[in-house]
Amino acid sequence: MCDRIQNRTGWIRHVSITPPTLQNNTADADRLIGELKTRLNTDAVDIDFYLLKRLPDLLRKCEYNVDCILFKDRKRWVVTGITHSQDTSPTYGLAVDLGTTRIVLRLIDLSTGLIPAETSFDNPQISVGPDVLARIHFADQDGGLNKLNKMIVDSLNRMIIRLCDSCKIKPYNIYSLSVAGNTAMTHFFMGLSLHWIVREPYIPVINRPGLVKAKELGIKVNPMARVLIFPNVGSYFGGDLIAGILFSGLNKTEDTAILVDVGTNAEVVLGNRDWLIACAGAAGPALECGVTGMGMMAGPGVIDQVVIDHDTYNIRLHTIDNMPPRGICGSGLIDLAAQLFLRGMIDIKGKLVPSICGNRLKKKDGARHLVVAPAKDSATGSDLTISQADINSLIRSKAAMYTILETITSSAGISFKDLSTFYVAGAFGSFINPRSAISIGMLPDLPIDRYKSLDNSSIGGATMVLTSSECLDEIDNIRDRITYLELNVNQEFMNRFSAARFLPHTDSSLFRSVKTCAHISPPQKPSAAG
Repeated sequence: MCDRIQNRTGWIRHVSITPPTLQNNTADADRLIGELKTRLNTDAVDIDFYLLKRLPDLLRKCEYNVDCILFKDRKRWVVTGITHSQDTSPTYGLAVDLGTTRIVLRLIDLSTGLIPAETSFDNPQISVGPDVLARIHFADQDGGLNKLNKMIVDSLNRMIIRLCDSCKIKPYNIYSLSVAGNTAMTHFFMGLSLHWIVREPYIPVINRPGLVKAKELGIKVNPMARVLIFPNVGSYFGGDLIAGILFSGLNKTEDTAILVDVGTNAEVVLGNRDWLIACAGAAGPALECGVTGMGMMAGPGVIDQVVIDHDTYNIRLHTIDNMPPRGICGSGLIDLAAQLFLRGMIDIKGKLVPSICGNRLKKKDGARHLVVAPAKDSATGSDLTISQADINSLIRSKAAMYTILETITSSAGISFKDLSTFYVAGAFGSFINPRSAISIGMLPDLPIDRYKSLDNSSIGGATMVLTSSECLDEIDNIRDRITYLELNVNQEFMNRFSAARFLPHTDSSLFRSVKTCAHISPPQKPSAAG
């Protein structure tokens, strides 16, 4: 029973070996490795040197009945821990989503695959720059890279202690880590130069970091622990997307599906079990915090849903934790734009329509602003507004998003209707209303049931590696099958982009489900909030 449970993830194997005799004087390490090779059906097993020095005492103390804690780098297995088969000490792994904005840690019991705790925190590098480009330029300064690396490592170590304390265990009990992040964040984490990532021809230091000792990275867990760092496909397609593909199962589907993850860039993967095509483009800036006047990350008091009444044009807002509004996040912004368009308050070019907006429109610094929440209702004591410039920025982003999707599907010779599933990952996928995104022409006009939110697919993929040793083999298979499509040299991209800079599109037949209410007369005295 114990052996069955401990083999559930594949990272812990119970081994009973015959004690040495004069007739069988095989070395301790050779004896253990030989048994593991048989059990693992492999020709490559290594024992950490630190562990090797303790091996004679460990084997004899355990009477040659031991549990070996393992990890694997492609085809090579590594023994990172040996305990008595009757030892009840916990053995854990740690999955990490190394996000540009937020970092997520998930503790995993390597014996059972259960998840006892999870935590997250804002990436401390935000204090240097909100995006990776600003951080890369900072890294080029004297001591800049070391500072950015230290920010990540020190924060991870602090949060690891807190996470372990919550489960009444020690960091020493963590033997394996899996880390998924974009190419830049992976380099920051490893302390590798990013100088050439942003300079033609855009070359990272490494694409396949593989297994690295945690102590070499400065991560304070078990001294023999290994860190699996998800591989990149290049400078703009990182390990977080490889983890997302693994989590979605797109690489094993018979039917063709698509996966989209939107942050500063929109990263897209199209394919099935036979082929995968990927591309990335700048389609997320308008959804990032701080780009719009009232834009911010999701949090208490941030607007995440918007409805404009069909008859009164009153704007009804929903905020996180139902607190007075203090700003708007990406999902709220898409909702707002969709509702403004559907009610005729902005036209097909995204321009505010004064006759419909009425007294919601105000002039501020010579520009038109629409009041979304008046000062009396907002947490800031000031009007929360969206400007014409904000709307223009959103339309450029939505046009880029749709054009990326249109370009990658057409390059594979398929249409949107051929897609069995449309996976939407990350915070974008967790909170966005697909109907709103369709209404402004950001996502294709597909049946809503084809859209599937993956939540945080990066931490999901990183978790899968620690809950099933078989999943690790899939990582390189996924990476090696991806064909990357370079949009910068695609001549059709700009033509499609121009056509998509209308609401929902210049070709209305592509969005037959979108019906506006622009013909309806506005109320006499519209109000900003209802």
